Formats: sequence, C-alpha cells, structure tokens
Amino acid sequence: MAEISFPLPDLGEGLIEATVLDWLVEAGQQVERNQPIVEIETSKSALELPSPQAGKVVRIHGAPGDTINVGEPLIVFEVPDDTAGIVGTVPKDEAPKRRVRLSAVLDED
Repeated sequence: MAEISFPLPDLGEGLIEATVLDWLVEAGQQVERNQPIVEIETSKSALELPSPQAGKVVRIHGAPGDTINVGEPLIVFEVPDDTAGIVGTVPKDEAPKRRVRLSAVLDED
C-alpha cells in the first residue's frame, strides 16, 4: 500500500486559503472517488470538496475552524501500490484534422 497526500487545490482567482467547516469523513474510513470529503469556506463561498480518488483515509489535516493554505496537505489516502501513480489521464496531442490556408487579399486601386 502507498500513501498519497491531497493538498488544498487552487479554488479560484486570488484565493490563497480556506477554512475547514466540517469533515465528512474520518481516519480509517474507505472513500470512493468524487465522494464529498470536507466542507470548506473561502472568502467567496462555502463548498464541499470531492475525493480525488478511492482509498482509505489515513490522516486529515485541520480541525473545523482551522485555516489551510492552498498547496498544504488536506488529507492523506492509503491506496494500492498499483494505483499510487495514477491520478488522472494525460491528454494526447493530436494533429489537427483540418488545415485552413489563409491568403492575403490585395487592395487594387
């Protein structure tokens, strides 16, 4: 098993921190991807953050009322070794399917 830390993500323009309102999970609990894990409040709104992956909650950082900065650890998951490096998929660069050729129109006087 491997541990993966999930930091507080950048939630919007100019936001550098968020306050923990309530944890919806606890250490030792198994969670699924996209399951709400924590309620937070920023200077702009209150929202629930979903889990970025399935796994067992090992540690949570910040009690209700605590402020966490963007990029600081929010929660740590324990996941199987074979999924530890997989968080999402990498987009493929594909060649454009259609090309447009532009030509200048000369003004004839």
